[in-house]
Amino acid sequence: MDINVLLGLQDFRNGAGSFLAEFLKKMTFLGEINTTLAILAILYWCVHKELGTYLMMGWSGNRLVNGALKISFCAYRPWIRDLRVVPYGDSINTATGYSFPSGHTMNAGTLFGGTGVRKGTAPGLRILMFVLVALVAFSRIYLGVHTPQDVLVGAAASILVMWLTDRLMAWIAAHPDKDWIVACAGIGLSVLLAVYAAVKSYPEDYNELGKLIVDGSKMANDTFKGVGWVIGFLTGWILERRFVGFSTEVSIPRKLTRCAAGILGFYAVTTILVPLIKEWLAGPSGTTVSSFLQMLYISFIFPWCMKRLEKDKPREN
Repeated sequence: MDINVLLGLQDFRNGAGSFLAEFLKKMTFLGEINTTLAILAILYWCVHKELGTYLMMGWSGNRLVNGALKISFCAYRPWIRDLRVVPYGDSINTATGYSFPSGHTMNAGTLFGGTGVRKGTAPGLRILMFVLVALVAFSRIYLGVHTPQDVLVGAAASILVMWLTDRLMAWIAAHPDKDWIVACAGIGLSVLLAVYAAVKSYPEDYNELGKLIVDGSKMANDTFKGVGWVIGFLTGWILERRFVGFSTEVSIPRKLTRCAAGILGFYAVTTILVPLIKEWLAGPSGTTVSSFLQMLYISFIFPWCMKRLEKDKPREN
């Protein structure tokens, strides 16, 4: 049934031309990992620290859920399940790991769905946020890289996680001295997920030439990335709360400076440091450590640097 939906959309796409496909390709960009990380970082550093923290906390939960489900179900991508499915353009390049559930949809569910379910969000903005989640989810189906089941479960799971995260953040606000419990629980779950990903067996299906169709160890790469990101965020979150305490209530010029400097630093970490680490540490270890440093940079290292550089007291806009 789900493959038939993709084939029907593929026929429509081939006959309708590229306009809608190109539009949805731009929408799917909103759910990509680097886009998500950049938006989370800017919100956390420059716009609204509380909102950024909430979204990163929820995103961490979603990365664990996504990673656990992907390696538990080991669902192959649509074009592997049925050779008639041909993804649009180079969309296949953004499709990593197993298919179920959709990581792009869960990223959108974090950023936009998380804002939508948060208490206090204006009704008009709430509607817009859910529309964006729906567009990113539909783009993954229309481009041929996910099935309806992948995106529906991804959207529902991510929004549920964000709703629970909103309640968790309220509990932390009421019990600030117990934040370490949340951090330890999250890191503990991450370690268990990493062990599970490392020791479990993966499907080994071969084509008529005797070649392995899908390498499970490579498919688990996304799970190890998620583990690194979660541990990096939770470590940085605790360190920032204990030793930095930076604020986003600063002048507009300072926010713009933070944004430019922070994104340049993140670009350097991602394009220079991460590849070096993966050369030094092969396999899951390199993937986990490099992802850990990416999130530690966002949640602690850059805020610490800004706190040291911005010696005068924060001031409201």
